[in-house]
Amino acid sequence: MVSLPSTPEDPSDRPGPLRRPPLLWRILLRANRVFVAVTGKLVVTGEVPEELRGQPVLVASNHIGVFDGFVLVAACHKKGVIPYLMSTGGLFDAPVVGWAWRTCRHVRVDRGEKTVTQAMDNAIDALNRGKTLVIYPEGRISLDPGLWPERGKSGAARIALGAKTPVLPVSQWGAHEAVVWGSLNVEGWSDFKPLMTSWFKSVFKRPKFKVHFGPQVPLDDLSPTTPGDAVRARDRIMRSIATGLVPLREDELGEPRFKDKTRPIKAESPWTPDKL
Repeated sequence: MVSLPSTPEDPSDRPGPLRRPPLLWRILLRANRVFVAVTGKLVVTGEVPEELRGQPVLVASNHIGVFDGFVLVAACHKKGVIPYLMSTGGLFDAPVVGWAWRTCRHVRVDRGEKTVTQAMDNAIDALNRGKTLVIYPEGRISLDPGLWPERGKSGAARIALGAKTPVLPVSQWGAHEAVVWGSLNVEGWSDFKPLMTSWFKSVFKRPKFKVHFGPQVPLDDLSPTTPGDAVRARDRIMRSIATGLVPLREDELGEPRFKDKTRPIKAESPWTPDKL
């Protein structure tokens, strides 16, 4: 397989304010809205404050399943927000997909201790140029038995404090019913088949995808250079997400009704309703 060539320099990739989103990303955003609509019913509540529109924002969401990224992007687009994604370096290096992701001007994140600082710098730079970034503070799909958010990592908080950017917490529920967890690595048809099978079933079951935009997380009193402030910011972000999640799943505050036997249980959430 041959990788497609890199695109010429785009105005959105130069220093200075971000300009109009790339055409390819605008097309993909509309296509994603259709894809989500085919899979289930999207219900979006809450508002994006007018003063944040057109401004750099860090959208922080809970991570409940393989499909929730599609739902989150569709919800942002429905609210008139153009989200950019922080994606693993493997996507940027892949044939065709890598070309598309570079063309769309998403933000590269190479996992590993030696590259984490560069990833944060990339995110801060993107925010400083006016992009709205979508991020999962947990870093992975929740492995809590009740599917409540895990403790979360401080990376999202450090990015927000470093860029002095507003954080908009987003809570979502229902996307975990569209596609099962499957396996950690998808390397062949045997790994891909359960994902496709569960998605095909959801097209007929029509699960409801609930997404709620909560109020901006107050971080003005915190500093990126003050010891402990990144953890304090992380806790405020995660608590805001979990608080917004409660009314979305008030009829199943315990374990989810949807049983995904492929998802391992390896964590305990500190953000369950009784701990908020």
